[in-house]
Amino acid sequence: MRRCVIVGGAAIARPDEIKKYFRGDDFFIYCDCGLRHASVLGRGPELIVGDFDSHERPVTDVETIVLPHEKDDTDTEFAVKEALRRGFREFLLVGAAGGRLDHTLGNLSLLLWLDGLGARALLVDDYSEMEIVSRSEAEITDAFAYFSLLAVDGGARGVTVTGAKFPLCGAEISCEHSLGVSNEVLPGERARVRAESGRLLLVRVRAE
Repeated sequence: MRRCVIVGGAAIARPDEIKKYFRGDDFFIYCDCGLRHASVLGRGPELIVGDFDSHERPVTDVETIVLPHEKDDTDTEFAVKEALRRGFREFLLVGAAGGRLDHTLGNLSLLLWLDGLGARALLVDDYSEMEIVSRSEAEITDAFAYFSLLAVDGGARGVTVTGAKFPLCGAEISCEHSLGVSNEVLPGERARVRAESGRLLLVRVRAE
């Protein structure tokens, strides 16, 4: 099954970093003012969704779903739901972090929701990539300058981190403490992260 790339309207200052994540057969959904990124990303939309409150509705032959201005779902959440309806189970979200904090947090909640459905999802911005660690072990290579583990779903227990400057063994990471922020992979190693229970947001920060 092809992967679905969903492009939101948050600023993209380093498009070349974002484009490294693209695959040749990705299916692209552009959300409203995310359309302004199409030229710099070099990949056009196969589906456009939005209420077009922040971008002029395009005149195009590309399939377009026009949403009402007043609705429960953001344009990005609608795009995710539409992609799921079409059978996609792997997602890459770009233009979905930065700018308005409320939209960024809302898009991070989509990672939690997709994880709960058993779908794979990665959110990428100019400097980092983010995913949820839950049922499976995650890996970080030393190509990343830093990585952080954040409690975004009530906390996690039995957290183990190996191959890192600051290892953990059976630790608890909660929403009320910053344990897990700004760790480093040991040179030449691969750090590994797992949790016995709960879920964590893993943020891999690329080197400048």
